Amino acid sequence: MQISTPYYLIDEQKLLRNLETIKQVHELSGAKSVLALKCFSTWCVFDLMRQYMAGTTSSSLFEAQLGFEKFGKETHAYCVGYSDEDVAAVVKFADKIIFNSVSQLERYYDVARTVKIGLRVNPGISYSHFDLADPARKFSRLGTADREALSRNIDRLSGLMFHYNCENDDFGNFSQQLDALGDKYGEFLLKLEWISLGGGLYFTKEGYPVEAFSRKLADFANKYNIQVYLEPGESAITGCAELVTSVVDIVHNEMDIAIVDASVEAHMLDLLIYRLSAKMANDGGAYPYMVAGRSCLAGDVFGTFAFPEPLTIGSEIRFADAAGYTMVKKNWFNGLQMPAIAVRRLDGTIEVVRRFDYEDFKRSLS
Repeated sequence: MQISTPYYLIDEQKLLRNLETIKQVHELSGAKSVLALKCFSTWCVFDLMRQYMAGTTSSSLFEAQLGFEKFGKETHAYCVGYSDEDVAAVVKFADKIIFNSVSQLERYYDVARTVKIGLRVNPGISYSHFDLADPARKFSRLGTADREALSRNIDRLSGLMFHYNCENDDFGNFSQQLDALGDKYGEFLLKLEWISLGGGLYFTKEGYPVEAFSRKLADFANKYNIQVYLEPGESAITGCAELVTSVVDIVHNEMDIAIVDASVEAHMLDLLIYRLSAKMANDGGAYPYMVAGRSCLAGDVFGTFAFPEPLTIGSEIRFADAAGYTMVKKNWFNGLQMPAIAVRRLDGTIEVVRRFDYEDFKRSLS
């Protein structure tokens, strides 16, 4: 099937591999996984994902509503800062509402008490390669670190949420973290129904000790008689999508530079934020090119790659691992063509589920 570039292509077979690991962890440990919509909200594949996951977790009213409407099952609603209107709306459909601070918990308790209430806790430990994404960074606003305030409100809560990891693929580190959480908060956990360990745990990575991970979760759950939740985002969708582009021009300034019909700033924004290069499966040939986007930003660069053959106008370039924090962050900078969204279904057929045009661009502005 010929699709005009640019477009995101989600591969359900690759997605299924991650989902099977999530299912394995649940079967071995009893831990439930809810999809982190902040990372991936492309609901055209939710029919597949809901067969392997317990529901969704969110970071805003709109995400929570999307999870409720398009995914179903359990709907966990978290937000760094709720408004009065947010809380009034979210309690109508959420199974759990999780407050970020004790002040918000105390302010909205009477409104929210019709659903299960949770509180985010900052345990003072974390794992992250980037200070920007470190939940326990200095002056972090994410979760309460006040044990006295937590103790004062513990009878109002059904659970606690600890999100303190970012791309943690080190099981030994995770194991030590979990022990530390138990030591520090065990007295509270014994009074609660559930604990969420958040996301950022890369347990679907090839070679990760899934059985040991599952045993650790099961032992923790049994010790505190508590339901454990995980909030996989990238662990659910990593490696399952590409951003497919075409070369529109080739220029030379000390090296060959291929300009493609997509943009880092508009279509893979995290690469720019974290100063990373895109990934490419076929990198390693004899012909090096810098590959750049076509926005006006001077630093709109995907990276430098070596291709097996010289590039020409119209050459297709596919950027790998383009599912997480891409489609949820895409934007209309420069009015560039928004990539379409396509899915390769389990049977191999490709379906274009969404195209964007000038009217979408215009409506986004006024």
